[in-house]
Order: sequence, then C-alpha cells, then structure tokens
Amino acid sequence: MTTVLSFARAAQLAGAIVSVVALSACTTTPVAPPVAAKPSLQSMLAQAGTASSTGQKEQAVKLWQQAAEAYPSDKSPWLSIAQTRYEAGQYGEAIVNAQEVLVRDPNDTLANSIIAISGLRLSTRSLADLSRQNNLSGSIRTESQDLAKLLRESLGETVLVPPAPAPVQQAATPARKASGKKAAKARQQEESSADPFGALK
Repeated sequence: MTTVLSFARAAQLAGAIVSVVALSACTTTPVAPPVAAKPSLQSMLAQAGTASSTGQKEQAVKLWQQAAEAYPSDKSPWLSIAQTRYEAGQYGEAIVNAQEVLVRDPNDTLANSIIAISGLRLSTRSLADLSRQNNLSGSIRTESQDLAKLLRESLGETVLVPPAPAPVQQAATPARKASGKKAAKARQQEESSADPFGALK
C-alpha cells in the first residue's frame, strides 16, 4: 500500500512540474535583439566626402551607394557619384548616375549638365575614331551632321570646335620645299584629329 501511495504521489508531483513548466512557457515573451539605429544621411555623406577628399574615390563611391540604398528618395548620393565619375572621365557611368538624380529631381541643373557634356565627350571620341578609320559615311554621317547643326544652333556658334591658332610661318629652305606636300598632309591630319566635327561643318 505504501508503494501504491508513493507512485500516486510521484505522479501528482510530475503532473505539477509539467503544469508549472507549461505555464512558465506561456508567460515568457521572446526578447528581440536590439536594432541598430540607422545613421543619418548627413553623417553618411560626410564620411563619403572625407574619403573623397583624401583621394579614396572608390571608397567614397561605395559609401555614397550605401547612402543611396539607405535613403532611396534622396538625390545627393547619386549626384556625388555622377560628379566623381565625370571627373574621372568615366562618362558612361556619369550619365547613368546623373539619370538617377533626374528621376528624383527632373530640374537638377548639374545632373542635366553632366549628361549633356558627358554625352558630347563620348560622341567626340567616337567621331574622332570614325574619322581616323575613314568610316564616317552614309546615314551615320548625315545624322552626325544634323546633330552638329543642332549643337551649333543651341550654342549660338557657327563652329563647334574653334580652329587651332595658325603656326608662325618661317622662310622655307630648299630642303623644306621638297617635303612641303608631306608637311601639309600631316598638318591636315592633325587638324582633323583635333576637330572631329570638322567634316560635319
């Protein structure tokens, strides 16, 4: 009888322990880990500006990209990236980043300027390459002439690229007269490579 009683008491005790554990599990709320505060846009831009001013341009671009992700509606990080890419001569990337600025502010003058000048520099490079290869013909030539005309009208200029100052002529010696045609041809090639729009006037 004592054995039966001790079994009954052990069963009651086990039931009580299970009940206490179940109740304590219900009352305990999970604790979320603390969320780190997002740095302000000004502090992120300041950090990127410091990196840029110390010559760490790629590090600055990464920091501006992080700022752009953290604050997607702000144009400032994109404008800084566009300006940095433009100054580095990476005109294609400058245009892409300046377009991100215009998505956020279509009237941004600096972004529009970066796009216009970067586009002109890329066009000038391509036209110079085509002129050197003597491949500027057909519809490409016609379209280039139309664009050059539009640019001249927009700028209010009759010539897109002003001619280089004429070199001072010296008295020709007999040896120079013999090579005069070669020198004239070389001068003409130099002028055409310096002014890729020359054929489009």
